Amino acid sequence: MTRRLLLAALALCLCGCSAVSHWGQAAAGHLAIMRAARPVDDWLADPATPPELAERLRLAQQMRDFASARLALPDNNSYRRYADLHRPAVVWNVVAAPEFGFELKIWCYPIMGCAGYQGWFDRDAAQAHADALQAEGWEVQVQAIPAYSSLGWSRWLGGDPLLNTFIRDPEGELAAMLFHELAHQRVYAADDTGFNEAYASAVELLGAREWLAAKPEALATFEAGRARRERFLALARQGRERLAAVYAGPPAQRAAAKAVVMAELRARVHGEAPGYETWFQRANNASFAILSAYDELVPAFLRLFEREGRDWPRFHAAVERLKPLEAAERRATLRRLGGPDELDPAPRPAG
Repeated sequence: MTRRLLLAALALCLCGCSAVSHWGQAAAGHLAIMRAARPVDDWLADPATPPELAERLRLAQQMRDFASARLALPDNNSYRRYADLHRPAVVWNVVAAPEFGFELKIWCYPIMGCAGYQGWFDRDAAQAHADALQAEGWEVQVQAIPAYSSLGWSRWLGGDPLLNTFIRDPEGELAAMLFHELAHQRVYAADDTGFNEAYASAVELLGAREWLAAKPEALATFEAGRARRERFLALARQGRERLAAVYAGPPAQRAAAKAVVMAELRARVHGEAPGYETWFQRANNASFAILSAYDELVPAFLRLFEREGRDWPRFHAAVERLKPLEAAERRATLRRLGGPDELDPAPRPAG
């Protein structure tokens, strides 16, 4: 049992580092969440549970059943318990990229492989690590994360729980979040952040639309939110492409040209993507790089879903067959299977 506890504590999707200090907080943070979680049925039977929370927990259990029965996502004990962490995020991710490029700094984890982010259960610790990276010359962001997946390892401790950090999200976004995290348990390539996140983002979009199909008002709210997000993504993609051209140009001109592009984006955001002014005010190469990881491959996964006849087991199996390939071959094969961009069957989703 001790070995199982250790593996569950270390096998964190969003956390991992060879540094002892990081692993210590990762293990302690994860185990603290597991200890705080109680079965949903216990919360529902407790007269002290607020009615609004009880309603959301019942809704989440319906979504959880739907995920396995209709979307062919894992049927296990994940999201059958709930924990109130008394904080606004479960982890804070540190993301880093160079001053003139979008190559994410990579952290490699025993068991789980490598990813372009490192998670901390304490915001101050995350910020201290980000400050150290910035002192080394990296452009850095610290991002509050409402949910994460242990890729099923936490089943030994009762499964990944529902959390106060997302349980009150709008219905469509709550469904999307659950489907996204369960998708990580269905297929996960240990060396490819972009592949993993785009697959899960496609699952969340398609799955949320299916869940809301008989709820026109909630579906309209969800689609309106995703449309706003898409306008933001379009502006961010334009900015990333312009910056990429700057970074490919003369080194002596990069800093000044980069400043011009960023100033123009910040001037445009209010008219083109209102609500995202803060994101662009804080944006740097790390912001653009991690956003691309969630967004770039999503259309190919949407097309692959159509190619597989909108059949969920066939779709997951097709994605699973890509997993053994090297990252470059995996992406090329995905794009080939998905077909040309002009056949994209659905609006580009938010990652």
